[in-house]
Amino acid sequence: MKKDRDDSLKAEQNLETHSLFPSGEWEGFYTHEFGPNARKHMMSFTLTFKKGSVRGSGIDDVNRFTWRGNYDKEKLRCWMNKGYPSHTVFYDGYVDQNGIWGTWVIPPYYQGGFHIWPKKLGENISVSDKEEVPKAVVKEVVTV
Repeated sequence: MKKDRDDSLKAEQNLETHSLFPSGEWEGFYTHEFGPNARKHMMSFTLTFKKGSVRGSGIDDVNRFTWRGNYDKEKLRCWMNKGYPSHTVFYDGYVDQNGIWGTWVIPPYYQGGFHIWPKKLGENISVSDKEEVPKAVVKEVVTV
């Protein structure tokens, strides 16, 4: 019954109903390097997915930030701008059952990886799934 109520509330607000794009509290990390020894910089934030657009806000070890971007539920992709008071970081991610994985860039010199997931999903993600950015994503960044 609670699920029915949650679904009807999402429909009223026109929130995304695809299970891989849940609106609400999210968490995750970004790295400045790739690989298993890369230091993880944690972040906590909210995201709202609605009609192909994603918005949100949060905090990490740099400052408070906002998210603005788009997602494609057919291609399972998400592109977001993370806006700080001082600069913007561009995020490009692939979506799967473990959240959103991908790369970030501050043109022209800085780049790294990231993994974010819904907080409620975090309890079900294995430690190894949270450990590093997948090699396929790293290869794409290195070869671009």
